[in-house]
Order: sequence, then C-alpha cells, then structure tokens
Amino acid sequence: QVQLVESGGGLVQPGGSLRLSCAVSGRLFSIYTMAWYRQAPGKQRELVASIPSGGNTNYADSVKGRFTISRDNAKNTVYLQMNSLKPEDTAVYYCNVVSLGVPLRSWGQGTQVTVSS
Repeated sequence: QVQLVESGGGLVQPGGSLRLSCAVSGRLFSIYTMAWYRQAPGKQRELVASIPSGGNTNYADSVKGRFTISRDNAKNTVYLQMNSLKPEDTAVYYCNVVSLGVPLRSWGQGTQVTVSS
C-alpha cells in the first residue's frame, strides 16, 4: 500500500516562497509519475504540476514560471518549490501517483499553504 505524506506548508506573505515535500512509501517510486494537486476552499482539486520518471515536467498555466517540481528517487520524495506566491495560491496541497493524468492512490492529509499579508 503506497502512502503519501505531504509537509512543508505554512503561512507566507505574498511574494514569498515555500518548499513542499511528499514522502512516498514503497519500492517503485522511481518509475512513478508524480504530481502535485491543490484544493482551495469551495473549489475542486486541480492539478498543479507533474513529473514523470524521466522526461519533461508539466505545469498548470497559473503556476508556470513560479513553481518547480522535482524529485529525489534515492529519498522517495517529490518536491514543489513555490516562489512569488500569490493569495490565490492558498489551498491544501496534495501529491499523488498519476497515470495518464489520473491520480491512482488514496489521498494523504495534504499540507496547508496560506498566502496572506
């Protein structure tokens, strides 16, 4: 059973930065395509960024140029570096294993990101 544990969220001022981490259990992490999602209050969960085991990363238009997804296969961890944060980035952020854009595993608890002055 793959478990996903997100961390690194917090309260940050507009223009600030945060780095989220997602630890993934299991031995197959290196072959997974991983993704970050977010869900703002009253809104549907949306895909933020994805990173395959090899190849190009992808980003939602709303975060291109500000967010960077990366992974460390030795640590079974995927990261989301978030720069130039805006109030509209406020949400609970989740990671998941994806295939053809579909999340495959049970959601973790997520990590809250709040951008406010």
